[in-house]
Amino acid sequence: MRRDDSIPAIATQLRYAQLCRKHLEEKGILDTRFRLQKLADATVALPVLSARVPELTLGVLQHSVAPGSTCTITHIQSPVPSKKSSVRSSQQQLEEALRGLVELRGEVWSEELGRDLPQSWKRHGDLAILGEATFRQPVWKILEPELWETVASTLGVKRVARMGRVSTDGFRTPTVTLLRGQGGWVQHVDNGIRYEFDVTKCMFSSGNITEKLRIASFNCSGETVVDLYAGIGYFTLPYLVHAGASFVHACEWNPHAVNALRRNLELNGAAQRCQVHQGDNRQLSLCDVADRVNLGLIPSSEEGWPTACRLLKRETGGVLHIHQNVSSHPQKPDPALLLQNLCLQEVCDPSSPAGKAACDSDAADSRESAPGLRCRDSMSTAVKAEWQAWSKAAACRIAALLLEIKGQPWRTHVLHMEHVKSYAPHVDHIVLDLECRPT
Repeated sequence: MRRDDSIPAIATQLRYAQLCRKHLEEKGILDTRFRLQKLADATVALPVLSARVPELTLGVLQHSVAPGSTCTITHIQSPVPSKKSSVRSSQQQLEEALRGLVELRGEVWSEELGRDLPQSWKRHGDLAILGEATFRQPVWKILEPELWETVASTLGVKRVARMGRVSTDGFRTPTVTLLRGQGGWVQHVDNGIRYEFDVTKCMFSSGNITEKLRIASFNCSGETVVDLYAGIGYFTLPYLVHAGASFVHACEWNPHAVNALRRNLELNGAAQRCQVHQGDNRQLSLCDVADRVNLGLIPSSEEGWPTACRLLKRETGGVLHIHQNVSSHPQKPDPALLLQNLCLQEVCDPSSPAGKAACDSDAADSRESAPGLRCRDSMSTAVKAEWQAWSKAAACRIAALLLEIKGQPWRTHVLHMEHVKSYAPHVDHIVLDLECRPT
């Protein structure tokens, strides 16, 4: 006999499980509320929706989707909720707890209050940060401080804060309000690196994790790296801890971020291989020291391009990692892009030395455009074309700056373009890896 808490599932060999899972998910048959489960006979059970069981065609799975597999219908006893389902469960628990508090205090629960609750939150250790557009209804004010005690207890944290808009003070200082608990210092661990920072003073972008992992995969042995916008060490530390850079110069002008940066260098045992330069990097006295320069500022790091060119080693050159938010409008011409292309044509005037150097670089990049401009396949061709146009304009501009600063022609070559994340429709954060060498 089956227990009442069992659910139907498809059992197949481990090596075919992912092929079957993908097919079932595409057909809307996979029950994503529960995790896949390994059975005693070493097969894997994929949970399916009870109502869709009659639609299952095992022959299609065995012969078309996963040839050579054996698929049978079974049942999972006491299924384990999936991670996605657990997140939804946390939201449900929060709503139930707050509904109870509202009614206990003699207030009336409404759908409007339910819509005012957070659908997600960021967690750093024992501190949860709620979004700005939450708890806006007047009734919540009446329920303080019990409100925040209930939120903290339900989310399993000791401190609760709410994120506001990023300040326009030039330091990108976050406007974070502590609602329960004292002190804003937290610890966050990414890829084995510990970051400590004050959430009320410094930004932490979890969306940049893919770029941090990419940097960690670099081989920077023997290299000197300059991080022009170091922050609390988002990219500085992966260069030191995982990429094996010999030395990093970290530039940052936010005093609160500098404080956290120095602390994080000590925490990760990298302080002896890094010099922190506090202040405006445009005033940096260094030159001809870098094998690699990281320009991790968005929406644009263009103000730092002359400094980056000055920092590259005169004899051997190096690589620039240039961050940029690129706009793309596939349905209509982008005026900014059209202007950029006009500027590109003007810069690449073969009659001038700067133009010749820039055009040589651009021609080289055109010949290598297939392997050089590697973009994720999920992005449309039109979007990739916009990225390519920006990268060529950037390569020309950098070549002209290098000629002006170094006094001799340099060749620029696009090595790679990385899509970090999307901010909004047609706005993408990308990183251009640009090799720059004296000719």
